Amino acid sequence: MAASTTAPMSTDTFWADAGRHLVRYGGEFTPEIIDHAAGSFLFTEGGRKILDFTSGQMSAILGHSHPEVVATVQRQVTSLDHLFSGMLSRPVVDLARRLAGTLPAPLEKAMLLTTGAESNEAAIRMAKLVTGKHEIVSFVRSWHGMTQAAASATYSAGRKGYGPVAPGNLAIPTPNTYRPDFTTDDGSLDWRRQLDFAFDLVDAQSTGSLAACLVEPILSSGGIIEPPVGYFAALREKCRERGMLLILDEAQTGLCRTGTWYAFERDGIGPDILTLSKTLGAGFPLAAVVTSEQIEQEAYERGFLFLTTHVSDPLVAAVGNTVLDVLTGERLDERARSLGAFLRQGLVDIAGRHEVVGDIRGRGLLAGLELVTDRGTKRTSNELGVRVTKRCLELGLHMNIVQLPSMGGVLRMAPPLTATEEELSLGLSLLDQALHEAAAAR
Repeated sequence: MAASTTAPMSTDTFWADAGRHLVRYGGEFTPEIIDHAAGSFLFTEGGRKILDFTSGQMSAILGHSHPEVVATVQRQVTSLDHLFSGMLSRPVVDLARRLAGTLPAPLEKAMLLTTGAESNEAAIRMAKLVTGKHEIVSFVRSWHGMTQAAASATYSAGRKGYGPVAPGNLAIPTPNTYRPDFTTDDGSLDWRRQLDFAFDLVDAQSTGSLAACLVEPILSSGGIIEPPVGYFAALREKCRERGMLLILDEAQTGLCRTGTWYAFERDGIGPDILTLSKTLGAGFPLAAVVTSEQIEQEAYERGFLFLTTHVSDPLVAAVGNTVLDVLTGERLDERARSLGAFLRQGLVDIAGRHEVVGDIRGRGLLAGLELVTDRGTKRTSNELGVRVTKRCLELGLHMNIVQLPSMGGVLRMAPPLTATEEELSLGLSLLDQALHEAAAAR
């Protein structure tokens, strides 16, 4: 029988138990015991106050413990929290209808799940069934999740040591304007020539079974890389020519994060299938697959099966409805645009003081700062990124998302949409100090 605890264990015992009983799943754990969180801040058991520039994992777009979300959970959990997967409740249907209302036609059919990996898994499964094909194309710097099909389409990390991935996964070059591989006469990225080359490679490798292209509008784990305007319209055309579906993964960019409700709005195109997660639940495990009536009908007729324990759960669906209420009522798309401009200007000012800042990128309240050893060669510095990230935490700023060794050179920031200019200024000040100290120690 497991022993119960009546008093908090000592700090030493806590870390000893963590070391003894927890599986490490993504590098080392942050060396802090978090006691509670509110708004833009985390509070440790030792009394430290840490500004959260990661929104908990890009998810808590309304900040931590938003009063309206707290009230929704308290109310909903007392009446209806979980159901048999084939049963429906009003929060689920309400959220599906309201999500459709935020999206352009013909995206109107939604499936509510738990995580980004699960939503991508379902989207890939649906695309394969509807097209009758199995090959999936994605960017070489992509991150779509850690379950089988999603991990097979993920190239930025985690591919080595696990054996064969699902057959038929093909990678295309990432259109990185900071490090162009195909260039025009003026040295800028020639993305049209790159895209043509990419699909020449796809066609050469394909067995004639191209089902879908799964991409992020802004590659987050890849280093906050945003393809140029026009790229996604051309990519969609490449898909159309080959009978492929276009799946957009907006786990980290959807629901006002980038200053519009969805990042794909910038390009004036829509996906065949859209996946959402992270921001939809504002920190709760809620994800969605949204597609057209035509694709859903064909999938249904072919026997689409994605029956999971927590599909269409009413508790998190109620939270999702509250998230939409707050995003709409507080016009957080507009707020993300204005705060994003404020944050970007602060990063530009920092770049003017630190030669190690090679590039600033992102949109709205999703920002990336690439650190380099030399601006001329653009040689990235994972080691410097690790030092800056560590020093930021010591100063009271948690600001770099997914601190894996291969991603350390780009500092990735995503403050809550509810943050204030004062909080952003504090974060910028702490980052400025950490960069100064890290550069001085080189």
